[in-house]
Formats: sequence, structure tokens, C-alpha cells
Amino acid sequence: MYRHRPRWCRGGCTTHLDQLGEGPEWRVTLKTSAAIRDKLAARILELHPWASGPEITATPVEWAIDSYVMWVEKTTTTTE
Repeated sequence: MYRHRPRWCRGGCTTHLDQLGEGPEWRVTLKTSAAIRDKLAARILELHPWASGPEITATPVEWAIDSYVMWVEKTTTTTE
């Protein structure tokens, strides 16, 4: 595993499966409910081009205004 980036690497470098590469890395924030979190993660893994998948983490919301909580619940409710 690479602990230090080589000199030629000027910020656009990534590591994946212990391979050093160049190119952009994207950070995407998706807002969903705990009820469908696993289904969303499964779909991301299904569509992602890397066999090992991307980094997927969750950050629980400790507090939010009521209108936001209602919006998340309304927009993430499934009919299945």
C-alpha cells in the first residue's frame, strides 16, 4: 500500500487495490432513510465499474428540523 505519493503525483492520484493511478475521484453525498439504505447501497455496488465497489459509508443525522425529516421520509418511502 502506498503511504506517500510519488513526486509526479500532484493531487489527482488515487489508489485502488494497491494500484496507484491518476484521475479524478468523486465524492457523492446521497440522502436517504435507514429503511432503504441497504437497497441503495446494493444498487450502487451493482452499477459501479470496480469489482470491489466504491467506498460507501453512512453518517447518521442526530438532529434535523421537522420539515427536512418529513421530506426525507416522503421522498424515500417505497411502494414495494
